[in-house]
Amino acid sequence: MTVPETPARRPEEMPGQSNFAGLLGIDVVSVAPEAVTCTMKVTEALANRNGALHGGAVMTLADNAAGTSAFINIPAGRSNTTIESKTNFLRGVRVGDTVTARCEPIHRGRTTLVFQITMTRGDGKTVAVSTQTHMILDWER
Repeated sequence: MTVPETPARRPEEMPGQSNFAGLLGIDVVSVAPEAVTCTMKVTEALANRNGALHGGAVMTLADNAAGTSAFINIPAGRSNTTIESKTNFLRGVRVGDTVTARCEPIHRGRTTLVFQITMTRGDGKTVAVSTQTHMILDWER
């Protein structure tokens, strides 16, 4: 099955966020086939021992943004899973700040999708950049 150039799903068809995303306080700000934007407030619960946002939380934000983008870019009746993820960490984020993730598809193929996710902090500086590959599955959640 070929992934259509225009997605089979509309943003209003998006299911709610996962319980895990809710625990981390991830909010989806905008959803479109060309870009998904999510935010996450940096709380004490998400900090590492140095008082900065934990790298695992950064990667979770990236994965949530990419998963949301994958959902909107694949046909109804299909699902996806992350099969590769790489993150470059560029600078820290202190408790109290907010991280914004912008996910853009760089490949929308028949069986895989590739995304670049750029995460910035409140002052606009880039925190991290992730690249993810998602495999399109023949079953829906």
